[in-house]
Amino acid sequence: MFFLGFPLLLIPFVIYNIVAFIFRLPDDIWTTQATTVHMMSGQDWVLTWEDLLLAFSIFLLWIEIIKSTRMGMRSIMDHILAMALFVAMLVEFLLVRQAGTSTFFLLMIIALVDVLAGFIVSIRSSQRRLEIETDRAA
Repeated sequence: MFFLGFPLLLIPFVIYNIVAFIFRLPDDIWTTQATTVHMMSGQDWVLTWEDLLLAFSIFLLWIEIIKSTRMGMRSIMDHILAMALFVAMLVEFLLVRQAGTSTFFLLMIIALVDVLAGFIVSIRSSQRRLEIETDRAA
């Protein structure tokens, strides 16, 4: 599959940067109302653009964690690219004015969780594989 070769969290990172740098929209664009959902309870649930971007990012994080369960060279490259994305986001957060928002901070934390989960899942999977191989050799 095509999406297995690059970190999917690059997509919300690019969306954020396109909005922040190319469209030059106001800084509060992320907290403006995107839509309202009328709930059965009578409450109106107001969704902002930030909510939608973060929900989309969390969905992509779920896919990234599933991707991290496979073994091989492609998995190692995924981890390296995820780490590079996190470092790029951290540098941008610290040095670029447009990235100094809570929306970008939460995107960066989602990228950090992707990096940590990827390495932890890979380490745990390789330990189990080593134990299985050790049992067969005995």
